[in-house]
Amino acid sequence: MTLLHVHVISDSTGETAGTYARAAVAQFEGVEMREHLWTMIRTESALDEALARIHAHPGFVMFTLVDEKLRARLEESCRRLHLPCLSILDPALAALGAYLGAEIKARPGGQHVMDAEYFSRIEAMQFSLAHDDGQSSRSLDRADVILVGVSRTSKTPTCIYLAQRGLKAANVPFVPDCPLPAELLEIKWPLIVGLTKDPKRLVQIRRNRLLQLNKDQDTDYVDLEKVAREVSEARKLFAAHGWPVIDVTRRSIEETAASIIQLHTRRREEQQG
Repeated sequence: MTLLHVHVISDSTGETAGTYARAAVAQFEGVEMREHLWTMIRTESALDEALARIHAHPGFVMFTLVDEKLRARLEESCRRLHLPCLSILDPALAALGAYLGAEIKARPGGQHVMDAEYFSRIEAMQFSLAHDDGQSSRSLDRADVILVGVSRTSKTPTCIYLAQRGLKAANVPFVPDCPLPAELLEIKWPLIVGLTKDPKRLVQIRRNRLLQLNKDQDTDYVDLEKVAREVSEARKLFAAHGWPVIDVTRRSIEETAASIIQLHTRRREEQQG
C-alpha cells in the first residue's frame, strides 16, 4: 500500500472538499489515504497551523478558500515545498460564471447560510427522528417519503440522510404476523418505498447486532429459512401495493438515498404535470 497524506483545507466545514478528496483517492488501488482536515480557515493564524502540519507531513493539498490573500499564501507555500495544491471549486465556479454571465461573490461557507432551506432541513430532521421505526403513525401523511422494510435494511440511517437533503422521511418496520399501521395503507401523497436485502447477508448483519447486544443467537431473528420467508412476505406486500422496491444488499446508504430522491423527484414531476 502507498501511504498518501491529503491535506483538506476549507474556510467552512470541509464537507465538500473532504468528500471530493475521498472520492478521488478511492479511484486508485493500493493507496491508503491519511486525511488531514483543516476547517474554518479564515485567519492567518489558522492557516499557519495547517501549513505547519503540511510541512511535517507533505502530501497532496486540496482547498476551498475564497479569501484571495489566504489562498495566495497557501499556494505559494505549497510551491516552495514542491507540493500539488488544488482549488477544487475553481473549475465549477469559472464554468458557472461564464454560463450565467455573472461575477463570483466570495462568501466563505456560503452553502451553510441559515436561510429557509437550512431551516427546512432542520424541520425534516426533526420529523424523521419523530417518525423513526413506526412512531407517530397518525401523521405519516405529512411525510415526503416513507420507507418500509424488514429489520436491518438501513431504514433509519437512510431516513436521516434524506432529512439532511431536506426530505421528511419516515420509516415503518415490516414484522411478520404484525399488521402495518392503517394510516400507512390509507395515505395518498407520500412516496412509499420498500427496502429489501439478501437473506444471507441479512442474517450476518443481525447476528453481529445480537453479538453487540449480548443477546441469545438461538432465535427466529437469525434463522435463515425464517428470514428468507420474512423477506419474501415483505416483497409480496410491496408488490401488492405497487410500491417501488430497492434492494440495498450491495448499496451504500448514499446510493440508496440517491435512488429514492430520483423516485421522489420523478413522482413529484408527474403529479405536477
